[in-house]
Amino acid sequence: MSEAPAAPHTASAEPATGAGRLDLLLVPPRARAGWQVLPARVVAMCVVELQKLRHDRTELYTRAVQPALWLLIFGETFTRIKAIPTGGTPYIDFLAPGIIAQSAMFIAIFYGIMIIWERDAGILTKLLVTPTPRAALIAGKSFAAGVKALIQAVVVIVFAALLGVAMTWNPLRLLAVAVAVVLGSAFFSCLSMSIAGIVLTRDRLMGIGQAITMPLFFASNALYPVSVMPGWLQTVSKINPLSYQVDALRGLLLGTHAHLALDFTVLTVAAALGIAAAASLLGRLAR
Repeated sequence: MSEAPAAPHTASAEPATGAGRLDLLLVPPRARAGWQVLPARVVAMCVVELQKLRHDRTELYTRAVQPALWLLIFGETFTRIKAIPTGGTPYIDFLAPGIIAQSAMFIAIFYGIMIIWERDAGILTKLLVTPTPRAALIAGKSFAAGVKALIQAVVVIVFAALLGVAMTWNPLRLLAVAVAVVLGSAFFSCLSMSIAGIVLTRDRLMGIGQAITMPLFFASNALYPVSVMPGWLQTVSKINPLSYQVDALRGLLLGTHAHLALDFTVLTVAAALGIAAAASLLGRLAR
């Protein structure tokens, strides 16, 4: 009778590092520092805000009408009468960067209405109990407003090109234009959210937003050079972030003289201060 074969030598089912892997299941990994996760949370909040465009894109279409009318009617008319000194630049060319900045500001300045709606729907309270810092919530929303404004800026640039505005198509300059639009929009959206944190209601915010948008627009260099303004208005223009945004856009798109280093410094500092102010008032809005 043949002898039964010997049982094969059984090897360990776990590799040599199995114990180490099991430890990871029992002991959670060490949490990353806040500065490591902050950019990811800002991007996540921005993406969440932009996903709202998938459900309703009519805002982008309707807001393109007003900039088109400014360029088509105001720009063409004042180009013909030559009433505003622009240093040899056709007025419609001079006006186009100002209208880009105006359309971006008009999108951002009422952004606080959305955060009040989120408060009323209970969404804001849920966001505030997450580990995401308040500054990241505000930054995500403000940069989402910047991306929406950037889409609007592309529409205005294309329409201006169809009207014969001589603009650069240098990719690096266009990238800098995008940065200027996003930074300016981030500031004005934070201004709107800060006002929302003070007035707390949509009706009051609508009233204040309508009261400050046109003064901000007319107290800038969007429609006319600073040199033709009265002295007091020149002072207001120098503290108006919209003036620095228009100066940057005009220098980048048209190649005119601009103080780009100063413009981007002011826009960056204004956006940072706006995020800090809106974040500090966010808790008051959620009460």
